[in-house]
Amino acid sequence: MSAVLSITDLSIEFGPKGSGRTVVDSVSLDLTAGRIQGLAGESGSGKTVTAMAVLGLLPDSAKVTGSIRLGDTELLGMPTRQLRSIRGMRVAMVFQDPSASLHPQITVGSQLTDHVRHHLKLKRREAKERAVELLARVRVPNPEEALSRYPHQFSGGQRQRIAIAMALACDPEVLLADEPTTALDVTVQAGILHLLRDLVAERDLAVLLVTHDLGVMSAVADDMAVMRHGRIVETGTREKLFRDPEHPYTRELLEAMPDAQESEVL
Repeated sequence: MSAVLSITDLSIEFGPKGSGRTVVDSVSLDLTAGRIQGLAGESGSGKTVTAMAVLGLLPDSAKVTGSIRLGDTELLGMPTRQLRSIRGMRVAMVFQDPSASLHPQITVGSQLTDHVRHHLKLKRREAKERAVELLARVRVPNPEEALSRYPHQFSGGQRQRIAIAMALACDPEVLLADEPTTALDVTVQAGILHLLRDLVAERDLAVLLVTHDLGVMSAVADDMAVMRHGRIVETGTREKLFRDPEHPYTRELLEAMPDAQESEVL
């Protein structure tokens, strides 16, 4: 199956030229439709920076080399104006903190309808119907009523569901999920992971799931890549990496996870 998004030999350096710090070193990953590619590693391993590079969200001081291709389109080095037309439309992102996606002083309805009216050129009534449909799909209770409420009036798990609805509003091909359940309790986390798995199957999404939590990875990822000090040290299917890890660091991560070998898909 051909890749929807291909990251090839991606390297990212911060700091003055010649004396900077390499935070991502020759990373290559392929995302395919209908599959969740996990990217695991401890804090500071470079996994979030890798995801941010896809949408050109790194600071201007970052030196980025390699290739990031969306189908036949090269994203690396693309002018910001063109990249804005990709963000949200073809590639969307869900962050650890939904506050990064939701404005606290604008109703959920206004945020969703403005988003789809801008990108999809829908009329006001069509945009409202689309917003209700999206909230219902991510299982936000009373979606029509929810349109008139503000983000702070929802629980953390509901805010994350709304952020996912925003990300999926324009039917992107690729979803980047950066620690989407870290701030949630276990029960709420399970619900979000169920939702993510269902949406991937329904929409044939290609997903990059960034997390330090191998419990999350064991629940939903189809494929896994383990990252350490900016480099990918091991890749394979979820089953292969959990049952027969080859790299010492992968084994170390698994040993730190209670009952890792017995984990099953939620």
